[in-house]
Amino acid sequence: MVNAYRKISISNTELSVSGVPLRERVFLRIVPDKKSGLAEVRFWYNDKLVGIQKVKNEDLNIPNF
Repeated sequence: MVNAYRKISISNTELSVSGVPLRERVFLRIVPDKKSGLAEVRFWYNDKLVGIQKVKNEDLNIPNF
């Protein structure tokens, strides 16, 4: 859910999201890349891609990566 600062939080990592109204749900699609150690996080709202950010795999702290 997007907070008042237009950010979402995943495992204590804040990611900024633009183009989404406050307190609306955003769907995430995360694509990890073991070779580079980065994961591409894609933000979807109302079936539209509204943003992409790259984050270190360790920062997301998701055990299945």
